[in-house]
Amino acid sequence: MIEGGINPDMKLLELEFENSSALDAALVSKVTELLTRAIKNSGTASLVVSGGRTPLAFFHMLSQQVLDWSKVVVTLADERWVDADHGDSNEKLVRENLLINEAHAAEFIPLKNSAMDAVEGELQSESDIESLGQFTVVILGMGDDGHTASLFPGAKTLALGLDMNSGRTAIAVMPTAAPHQRMTLTLPRLLDSQQIILHIKGAGKQGVLQAAQKGDDITELPIRAILNQHVAPLSIFWAK
Repeated sequence: MIEGGINPDMKLLELEFENSSALDAALVSKVTELLTRAIKNSGTASLVVSGGRTPLAFFHMLSQQVLDWSKVVVTLADERWVDADHGDSNEKLVRENLLINEAHAAEFIPLKNSAMDAVEGELQSESDIESLGQFTVVILGMGDDGHTASLFPGAKTLALGLDMNSGRTAIAVMPTAAPHQRMTLTLPRLLDSQQIILHIKGAGKQGVLQAAQKGDDITELPIRAILNQHVAPLSIFWAK
């Protein structure tokens, strides 16, 4: 780890690492600690993860950690509305890379259900995650366009997804510049967590992050809604 900083209210922790391996090791240690503590304190723990290439090594390392995985529930921050065996499915990614080794005993709650499209599947997706209550830890990524989960700039339902008073926990999204309908957890549901971690790698992502930190228009760069909130503790893990 190169450097870190904590904001005055102690809710933001920024950590920079020399390389991806160092980041992944530190992130695995942190998440394992959070899950273990939650199991000890309340008997269960929940982990919300994101898809993409960035978390793959982290998933593999986390899957090998020895803890009571049978008391951990895993779900997704967002999902493409495709079958679970589709190459673009986040569920497939998580099942093949995280829910293996020690972590095979964890329960998984998918966001994709049998509805024909994501709009029709909203109520079922909301119902499926309702029982989880406050999340133990939410791990988010960030796209080059500043999206997180499937809260995409320009999407028709973005305002609903960012509305802290909507009462919604999961909504359908159709990105303007990415394939597939999506189901995404809403901002208020993502923030209903004991800890949020933003996991990013590469100089390009650092540039987007720095731009996001300099403004407050959450519709331009939706990641700002995570960075600028004061609801849940946030840690940023970044590597070159």
